[in-house]
Amino acid sequence: MVAPGAKSELPVVLLIDDDLVSREVTATLLTMDGYAVHTAADGAASLEMLAGGRCRPGVILMDAQMPGLSGEQLIAELRARTSAVIYVVSGSNPAAGIVNAADGSLLKPFDAEALRRLLQGRKAQTVLSHLNPNEPVISAEILAQLRLLMPEAAVRQIYEVVVADLGKRIAALGAAIAKGDAAEIRRIGHAIKGGCGMAGALQAAHLGALLEEIPLDPTSNSLDNRAALLRDLRTAAQNLKCMLETELPA
Repeated sequence: MVAPGAKSELPVVLLIDDDLVSREVTATLLTMDGYAVHTAADGAASLEMLAGGRCRPGVILMDAQMPGLSGEQLIAELRARTSAVIYVVSGSNPAAGIVNAADGSLLKPFDAEALRRLLQGRKAQTVLSHLNPNEPVISAEILAQLRLLMPEAAVRQIYEVVVADLGKRIAALGAAIAKGDAAEIRRIGHAIKGGCGMAGALQAAHLGALLEEIPLDPTSNSLDNRAALLRDLRTAAQNLKCMLETELPA
């Protein structure tokens, strides 16, 4: 389902929910506010929509508990295919792992105003971004040096390790942000800056450096940047993965 007459300046929403009533009510609320809405009855169907290019969402709303592909596993699969903001909706408090993996959550039942606040918060958050779209994903100089030193397969293996490690760092960062652990955020940032910097992953290394600068004072307003940096880092990881597939195909 795609809502007609949507406002072009609003993000496209992908709604994933196995419950027909919840899906239709939420889609109606979104449509009334002018959003273009695509719906999927389960996780597998949503991945097919993304793979086929039928849907390029800016926001994904997904039920926290569905039969088949769901929860953290579905979020990971969605992250691998899109840089959309992901919110989970649930009839009860979702597990900590799901909360940490997502960008936010909303409890059912919710009304139009609660949904509106969630999406308006998303619009405010996207203004705050530290990712420079003109910054290369990877240093052409370092990539050229690696190619002189080793075969293409070995170069690809290096960047596969970088992508895998970055995924683990992002998961740990989400947990540290949820706890408000500024010291751990800085430690993870330092590790990202060093590892990605050595491999020439410029976007991720830059974001790691900014995370390392997060003040230890938990009352500092600078901590408001942490969620934006986490989103940016997920985008940088996705950019690096795309580069790997195009520049160094298996």
